[in-house]
Formats: sequence, structure tokens, C-alpha cells
Amino acid sequence: MPRNAKMRFGKTLTALQLVKELNYRRTLILTHRPVVDEGRFNDFGKVFPQSPHFRYGSKGREDSPSLAARQEAADSYGLHYIYFASMQDLRGSERVGGRFDKNDELFATQWDLLIVDEAHEGTQTELGKAVVKELLKPTTKLLSLTGTAFNLIDNYDARDIYTRDYIMEQRAKHDWDLTHPGDPNPYASLPTMNIYTYDLGSLLSDYLDAEVAFNFREFFRTIPGTDRFVHESDVLALLNLMTKPDADSLYPYATRAHRELFRHSLRVLPRVDSARALSRLLKEHNVFGLFRIVNVAGEGDDDDESQTRDALRKVQQAIGSDPDRTLTGTLTVAGGRLTTGVTVPEWTAVFMLSGSVKTAAGSYMQTIFRAQSPATINGRAKQECYVFDFAPDRTLTVIAEAAKVSAKAGKTTDEEREQMGDFLNFCPVISIQGSRMVPYDTPRLLEQLKRVYVERVVQGGFDDTHLYSDELLKLAEVDLHDFSELKRIIGTTPAMAKTPDIDINRQGLTNEEYAEKEALDKKKRSRQPLTEQEQRRRDELNEARHNRDNAISILRGISVRMPLMIYGAEIADGQEINIDNFTRLVDPQSREEFMPKGVDKAMFNKFKRYYDRDIFAAAARRIRELTRAADNLSVEERIERIANLFATFHNPDKETVLTPWRVVNMHLSDTLGGYCFYDKDFSHTLSEPRFIEHTPITTETLGPNSRVLEIN
Repeated sequence: MPRNAKMRFGKTLTALQLVKELNYRRTLILTHRPVVDEGRFNDFGKVFPQSPHFRYGSKGREDSPSLAARQEAADSYGLHYIYFASMQDLRGSERVGGRFDKNDELFATQWDLLIVDEAHEGTQTELGKAVVKELLKPTTKLLSLTGTAFNLIDNYDARDIYTRDYIMEQRAKHDWDLTHPGDPNPYASLPTMNIYTYDLGSLLSDYLDAEVAFNFREFFRTIPGTDRFVHESDVLALLNLMTKPDADSLYPYATRAHRELFRHSLRVLPRVDSARALSRLLKEHNVFGLFRIVNVAGEGDDDDESQTRDALRKVQQAIGSDPDRTLTGTLTVAGGRLTTGVTVPEWTAVFMLSGSVKTAAGSYMQTIFRAQSPATINGRAKQECYVFDFAPDRTLTVIAEAAKVSAKAGKTTDEEREQMGDFLNFCPVISIQGSRMVPYDTPRLLEQLKRVYVERVVQGGFDDTHLYSDELLKLAEVDLHDFSELKRIIGTTPAMAKTPDIDINRQGLTNEEYAEKEALDKKKRSRQPLTEQEQRRRDELNEARHNRDNAISILRGISVRMPLMIYGAEIADGQEINIDNFTRLVDPQSREEFMPKGVDKAMFNKFKRYYDRDIFAAAARRIRELTRAADNLSVEERIERIANLFATFHNPDKETVLTPWRVVNMHLSDTLGGYCFYDKDFSHTLSEPRFIEHTPITTETLGPNSRVLEIN
């Protein structure tokens, strides 16, 4: 049974209490982080202070009897023992495919309970799986503990998972006085997390990578063989920006109050050499030089027990016995020392200066929750803790995964929206834009997550499959008849491409089948092998895409007309167009001009559930923003900007335009300074009423280096 409980929850204490209450005789605690041995021993003392028949032991403790002695005592005197072992040590054993002859007696022991601590680490490799398999005997119970179960959750049945996450904790803290009036709040000491994002790409555009995200590895790249940055002036500029004295600044060290609040923090860099170079630069800085910089991002194995223990000791020594009298900044690397499994209560902030949109959610959440450890310093309880993240894209992607929300178009359910709202309520995510703080709400965060899809939809003139929701996979018989009727109406438009028929006999998925398909798809994406039966079932469920694709072809006849109507809608400032108010906000004249004949409001509303709400609303906002932004440009620039926007629009009823040649000539003469353009092959005069049939000219027809200005 896995226990999916947030970092700093007290999973080990709870597990030890379980051992005590169920009276297990032989318990093995297996962890990927040997440095936590001391912490587990301290936890043992809290749960078993007056239990002489329980003993704790580990290979690393000098006062610990051997495992064989433990077993003999257990058999002879009825003693119970809890033994601590590290995954690194056991993976090296010949018995599981390692290179060393060791740990045989540990593997041979009949364990009553195996507790895998930090189960998200080191258990999914071949060696890790072999270790767990060898330890589990037919009667051994397994308890997996993790605060970030992202890579494990699909391996277990939901009925076997106990979850206690950050949202549940903070809700209990918030509601305690209502549910337990007059009783002390046991959650009062648990700080609230706040996440602030800074878009460095808008300030330092030279460091954007191929995904248009800030490239920390390049920004913090060092000159080989030195402790200096290649872009040292830019790194220094960032440090100065963070510390520039300004009462209105929203940067973390710009005011004295901020410096007091963030006296002790963790700072995560992309590489060891980056940490070394930043350490030097910080010590030379006029503000950060006041802090004692502790660099624990040393060379070597980050999992090495002694090195990790030494790193924690260095930080504790720097902080000292009175944290109010010291200032420290700890430097480490992503996934490195002190980013998981350890507690430094004095830390109030984590600075994320590494990673990308591909950063693993588990690693990220483990790191930022280092700041959420409860602490009472000189009588003051830590109420708030902070994350300062300089990669907004990564932040939002991870938060979405933490709140169990899909960033893909058409995938967000009402339940997921509610989960996202709860997360943002108890863990505010605030975007810093210049001197403004802009808090994220659920629609804005989902829009940001999906903005890649939004841009594709806008540039494609709403002729893009990402505009639609997965409701199209669930078409029932009545829905199929509706689409057949819509096809009959739209199919009469001459300029529309031929639309395939809907197969009335092939209905879509039920909600249960859709959930089944999602589970199989998720397993496939996580590279877990599907059984032959699962693969066959997945193929069957994917057949529902036949009618989905045909339905999209039919809806296209409406969709491609939408941008023109959105562009021309007369709405008040601050009002936004979404799929629900679209028919109400578009004026009757525009609807009459651009909508297919026969598609009235009632008919349109039948089909609006097939559109992704977030994508539609964000794409509509994007069109309006582009239009408003053009108003601030010069006349020539505005014409070009609007012309580029118009080039994305479609009007299937009027793709062919008939324009008098005389009118074309007059427009060209008026706009280009009096020149007269005419066709030399014409034997008639320009005054004769001659019409030219033409299609819109684009850069595709003229070549990639051409510029086109369309004048209507």
C-alpha cells in the first residue's frame, strides 16, 4: 500500500506508529537517501520512548548490533527490531545483480514489513526493482512512502493509496476553528506556500532556448577551468536587480523587510561549476556579501551518505544557534544535495535558478517543499514560505501536474478545474510583471498552459484540431443525427471542402470507456508495456476517432468564420468573448453575413460543448489583443499588423473576389503616390468596365522573401 503524503507530513513517524500498533517483529526501512538515517533514529525515539522491547539498528550506526545479533535476540527474547538500510548499498549486492558479496543475511531475513521511504527514488530501475523483489517474502507487507508519487501513482489501485496532500493539510488548518472551536490548531505551525514567478526572458531575451523558455544552462555557463561566468555582466545585473533598493520593488532582496524575511534560503543552480562561480560572485556583492554562502554542490556522488551528511552539517553550522543573528544562502544543484529528504527549518525561501519546462514534477516539488518545514524561531512560528521561480513555463506545468490537471487542449475536466482552484487558493502563484503582481486564477493558468495551442489556433484561423474538446469522442446517436443535419446545412456552401459523412452506426465512447482509454493511454505514455489484451482494447477504443475526425471536418464550416466575428464584435472594455457568450456578443449583421445560412443561435448552442473552453476564450482574447496593440502603431505599421491578422481569417462563402481593374488601379495610385498601373496587353482603355477574377495573394504564392500588403 503506498502512502502519497506531502513532504514534511511525517510519513515516517506515521509508519513507525503503524509498526507499534500492529506489533511487527521485523521491520526494514529502505531508503534512497542514506543521510536520513539519523532522522529516522530520532523518529524512532519519538514513537518508542518507553518501549524497551523495540530496537533500532543500521549498518551505519556504531552502537548498532549486527543484524544477526538482532535476529538472535528477536528469536530468543521476543524483541522487535527496526532496521535501516540504503538502496545504494543493497543495489551493489551480488544477489540482485551488483558487483559485491554483501547483505546476504539482510536479503535472507523474513521481514514482516518492508517500508520503502522516498519510494519515488531509485525503485523503478532494474536494480531497484530487483532489490525490492528480493526483500519481499510471501508474507511480507509492503508500505511505500512518498511525497511526490508522479512516477508511481499509476502502478497502484486507487483503493490501495492513502493520500494526504498540501491542499488537504492547508484546508484542515483553515477550517480548524470552524470544526473544532476552542481547541488548539495542530496545523497552525505548517506554513503557507507562496510561489512568485519572474519572466527573465522578457528582460534577457538573448537566453531563450528553442522552446522560447529561459536557458539557465547558457546564462550560468562558466569559462572552462575558472570560477567565472561567460556572461558575468548579465549574471551580476540579475543580482543587482534582485537587491536594488526600492520600496516598491517586488524582488526578494530589494527592501530591508524582505532581507529579514529571507535570512536563510536555498538556491538551486543548473551545474556544479555554476554554483562555484555564483558563490564567488555573491561573496563579492555589496548585499549578498553580507550572507554566509554555503556551497554544497560539490563534485562526486550526490547520494554519498557522508558527503550529504557533511553538507547538512555545514548549513547548520552556518545558521548557528540563533538564526536571527545570521544570514545564509545555500547553493546546490537540481536534484543534488539537500533538495530532498532533509529538513532545514530555518529556510524560508527556495530560489529556482535551473531547469526547464521538462523538469520532472517530483523533483521540483521535493525541492521547493524544503522551505515548508515548520519552525519556531525565538518564539515566532514560521507562517509563510516562498518559492522564487525564474522559469514561469516550468512553474505552471509542474503546478498543473501537482493539481492533476492536463495541459493538453480538450483534456481539462470540471473536477480538474476545481482541483486547480483549490491549489491556487492555498498556494498562491503570482506572476511578477515589472512592478505589478498578477495572481493566477484557474482560467488564466490554464490559458498559460495551453498558449502554444492557442497560438496555433489563432494563426490557423481557427482551422486547428486543438480548438475542440474530447467530447467529440463520446458522440451518442442523437449527437450523430445533429452532426448529419449540420453537414446538410454547411455542405451547401460551394467553397467548402467536401465533408465526410458521419457514421450513424458508430457511436462514441461512454464516460467509463473514455476513462479506460485515458488510463491505457497514460500507461503507454509512461513507457509501461501493455499486455496483448490491453493493446487490443486500446485499439478498439481508438476507433472512436473515426467519427471525431469527421465531426471536426463538419464543425470547421462554423469555426473558420469565428475569427472575423470576434474581430468585429463591439464589446465594452474589460469584457471578453467566450464560447458561452459568443452568440450573444456577436451582432446580428455579422452573424447574418458570416454564419452559414441556417445556423442560428439555437443550433450553434447544440455544438458549443465540443469546443475547448480555455482554448476558445484565449484565442478570442488573443485576436482582440493583437487588434488593440495595432492601434498604438504608426499608420503604416498598423496596416501591416492588421493585414497580417486578416491573412489568418477565412470566409468560405467569399474566397473568390471580383474587383474592377479600374478600382484596383485607383487604390494603387492613391496609396503608392500617383503611379498608374495597367496591363500592357489590354487593348481597351482603363475606363472600360473590365473585371479580374483573382484569389488572395500571399507570401506562399510570391515566395518567402516577398511582402504583401492587402488593401480592402
